Amino acid sequence: MTKKIFLLAISAFSLGSYAQNTPYWQQKVDYKMNVSMDVEKFQYKGDQQLVYTNNSPDTLKKVYYHLFNNAFQPGSEMDERLHTIKDPDARMTGKEKNGKENRIKNLKPNEIGFLNITNLKQDGAVAKTKVTGTVLEVFLAKPILPHSSTTLTLDFNGQVPVQIRRSGRNNSEGVALSMSQWYPKLAEFDFEGWHADPYIAREFHGVWGDFDVNITIDKAYTIGGSGYLQNPNEIGHGYQDKGLEVTYPKKAKTLTWHFVAPMVHDFAWAADPNYAHDILKGPNNVDIHFLYKNEPATVEKWKQVEPMMVKVMEGYNKKVGPYPYKQYSFIQGGDGGMEYAMCTLMLGNGTVDGIYGTATHELGHSWFQHILASNESKHPWMDEGFTTYIQDWVINDLAATKESNPFEGNYKTYYYLVNSGKEQPQTTHGDRYDENRSYSIASYVKGSIYLSQLGYLIGQNNLDKTLNRYFEDFKFKHPTPNDITRTAERVSGAELDWYLTDWTQTVNTIDYGIKEVTEKDNNTVVALERIGRMPMPMDILVEYTDGTKESFYVPLRMMYFEKENPTPEIKRTILKDWPWAASNYEFSISKNKSSIKKITLDPSGLMADVKQSNNTYESK
Repeated sequence: MTKKIFLLAISAFSLGSYAQNTPYWQQKVDYKMNVSMDVEKFQYKGDQQLVYTNNSPDTLKKVYYHLFNNAFQPGSEMDERLHTIKDPDARMTGKEKNGKENRIKNLKPNEIGFLNITNLKQDGAVAKTKVTGTVLEVFLAKPILPHSSTTLTLDFNGQVPVQIRRSGRNNSEGVALSMSQWYPKLAEFDFEGWHADPYIAREFHGVWGDFDVNITIDKAYTIGGSGYLQNPNEIGHGYQDKGLEVTYPKKAKTLTWHFVAPMVHDFAWAADPNYAHDILKGPNNVDIHFLYKNEPATVEKWKQVEPMMVKVMEGYNKKVGPYPYKQYSFIQGGDGGMEYAMCTLMLGNGTVDGIYGTATHELGHSWFQHILASNESKHPWMDEGFTTYIQDWVINDLAATKESNPFEGNYKTYYYLVNSGKEQPQTTHGDRYDENRSYSIASYVKGSIYLSQLGYLIGQNNLDKTLNRYFEDFKFKHPTPNDITRTAERVSGAELDWYLTDWTQTVNTIDYGIKEVTEKDNNTVVALERIGRMPMPMDILVEYTDGTKESFYVPLRMMYFEKENPTPEIKRTILKDWPWAASNYEFSISKNKSSIKKITLDPSGLMADVKQSNNTYESK
């Protein structure tokens, strides 16, 4: 080795070592905002003071803010996306109501959304800015050095758009104000750099910090949202201490609501002059708020749902980990359901089951999007999929009649996507799927199967331990796909990098089959084949003509792992492992063929085999 090559090798080794040993860090933001809402014009103005702490090893010369409201304007990227995607969201096209092709392009000046920024300063010095659609680029007056803080101040004024998607005014259920993605929000900077994604369609990623927010609004309006109300006895509206009479100044037309939200990465609220407001005590003394339209049919349904949500929170605490805040609010205010810090905005009409299902799903996001908070834009399956998994689990767990496989519908939907030929890898950015349906199935459904199928791989007990440890180890740390996989490895002892690769980074499919069943020397020989690219260990159930059952387990060589018997009441034989490179496999049963009634691959249904017809053998 020459000296030059030797030095290059040493340099490469040093860089590699540094990359593997860089300690975890994350940025911090502390917001103080005062906002005043004009409920007649649907406009608001305010000021923001933001203390930004740079815990990274980088010197930052600029920062970015999200200006989400600017998406609701003709010609925006969100508008353009509606023109180009094959299956645009019906809520955004208006086809469900008035047949218009695109609701955004038809917005009038007093109906659009906007968020304008003025007087932006860094530590009192003017900073130059540039607006590009829904992103504000700020050229700092002075660099922010590693492990230092700076204070950014600005004034803002905005207009609440006609509700098209998530945020807006006067939605289809008559809620006056749904204030989500409403304020100048600093973009996240992490080990991958800046995440200044334009607001085109769906998901978010944010910086944790503390919010101190004053909202001044017409005194007739009730507000629900993120954080803890600091002045309940001045406000009333169902928040005050019981028995305390709240009196407003006779000439006052507005009230100022003061909220504090610690260690969150977003702040949302909704307001309406006709909200009913209930509070129930949840597990660990959590106050669960319910705000919904005070109309007889709606009141009746929400009263039925309220005690159910206490049980759902108890279930999530057990399945994942304890909810760390002391408040959560279910608020009628969305155009479907969308999770926010310490609250959700959701539809409030429909059936009791529909409200219950939506509320259950959105509450689940608190664990995966607002406590763990993976990058939902880049890895939507980690949030939507994991939330779908615990939603399906808890609804089944609380049901009077329980399903043996509550995830069966997810598998059928995934098979539909595979057969459609429109599947894209889960590494696809949430905004860049070819079709909305492909995004939804990949994120919600295939993401859920990542966990249910992980239970097939390592056993349900290990999966439960994995979820608990994942939550405990990575809460408030923005985990990545590798983190959930490595947690499962630590818990089980199995090697699982192959699973993360094949399931999330490719569109490889699982397809195994029973190729042939023959008899030799009074034994039954079962020939199996791997048809798909993705490998799996194999659970096999044999049912005999005398009514007895026996199971066989084929370990996957690259896992270096043997799963505990998932059906201990049935005798199990562990066979030799199956290497991926071998597409065929045989094993023998020490009984003649005539004694066998049926052979089934994966009787649990938790292995996502895309072709089920060749998974069983039945004697004729």
